[in-house]
Formats: sequence, C-alpha cells, structure tokens
Amino acid sequence: MKNLKSILLILILFGTLSAVNAQRRVVKVYPRIGTVVSTVHQPRLVVHRGVNFHVSNGVWYRFRGGRYVVSAAPVGIQVRHLPRGNKVVRINGRKLYRYRGVWYKKYGRGYMIVNV
Repeated sequence: MKNLKSILLILILFGTLSAVNAQRRVVKVYPRIGTVVSTVHQPRLVVHRGVNFHVSNGVWYRFRGGRYVVSAAPVGIQVRHLPRGNKVVRINGRKLYRYRGVWYKKYGRGYMIVNV
C-alpha cells in the first residue's frame, strides 16, 4: 500500500511538471496579408521600385497612416539573408527556399524572391 501511494504521488508530480512545461511553449502566429499593426520589432527598410517596404522576422509590411500593414513579399527583390526557419525545397532540380509562403532562390551572394 505504501508503494502504491508513492507511485501515485510520483505520477501526480510528473503530470504537474509536464503541464507547467506545456504552458511555457511559445507559438508564433504570423499576421495575414492586410492585417494592420501599430508596432513592428526592429523593422528593416527595403526600397523596391520606389516603394518602401519594412521587413521584420520574414514578414513584409508597408507603412501607411502611422501604422504597418502586412503585405505580400515583392517579387524580384533581393535580400542578403534568409529568414530563420526556412525550408529547402527542390522543384524540377532547382533548389529553392520557402518561408511562410514566400519563395527564395540563390542569387549571387544573396537570395531573390520568386514566384513558384
């Protein structure tokens, strides 16, 4: 009986610890195109064909009316680094990189956004 109580106590302890760890997980939710946000963490300004874009953590924004509006990534723009968490995909023998629906291909020392 004493062993049974000890085992139940240990199981309850592990259950409590796993529940606490489950609450600490961070889930990133990225905004959809057209979403308006008031602040963006360290946005980097990129000018493409005379249009100002701001990019932060792989999400592209346009600044309008004092706020940032999530926009589609501009095709043809070149970036030096890929966003963290990108996936390598081979299509018809070509090596492409995908991150949140945006496709990149190696171009010189950087990467270019392309349509697939």
